[in-house]
Amino acid sequence: MAEKRTKILIVDGYNVLRSGSRYRSMRAQPDYTFEKYNQVREALISDVAAFAGSEYESVTVVFDAAENAESAGKVQKIGRVKVMFSPYGSSADKVIEKLAHDARERDHEVLVVTSDATIQDTVFGGMVTRMSANGFSMEADDLQDEAKSDNQARTKRKATVADRLNSETVNKLKALRDRLS
Repeated sequence: MAEKRTKILIVDGYNVLRSGSRYRSMRAQPDYTFEKYNQVREALISDVAAFAGSEYESVTVVFDAAENAESAGKVQKIGRVKVMFSPYGSSADKVIEKLAHDARERDHEVLVVTSDATIQDTVFGGMVTRMSANGFSMEADDLQDEAKSDNQARTKRKATVADRLNSETVNKLKALRDRLS
């Protein structure tokens, strides 16, 4: 029996926010401010957590902060999701390439969510696969739709035996009941 491989999910954060239709529509709102951008980023992290479920052992979202002199590349955990801003001077692409390469070297299955052609050319192959930013966006929409339908109140129809019997049988049973009373 084949051994089950560890599954790793790596998401190119800003690439998905720019390219995924779900996030483009969130960003397109007229009051797009720094706070709104943080909300969209949080929505992505929440969607990544929902998508990963229990299928992925390690989940990382990498945002590009190469030009931010204050970025040290530290990892912050939000639930099961590791969130990382690339360190100053290093792009998110380089971080993602290293994470994918290291996971592949450890014989892990890796899914990278990005539409970045450079990353695709560099890391894919072997046990590293890709999902496009828009593909992920559509998956997140589907997960949200499923969650909404699961959370909607369901009214159960009251089902009695009489509801499942034809009227002739119901009438015979009523007559029998009335005779015995």
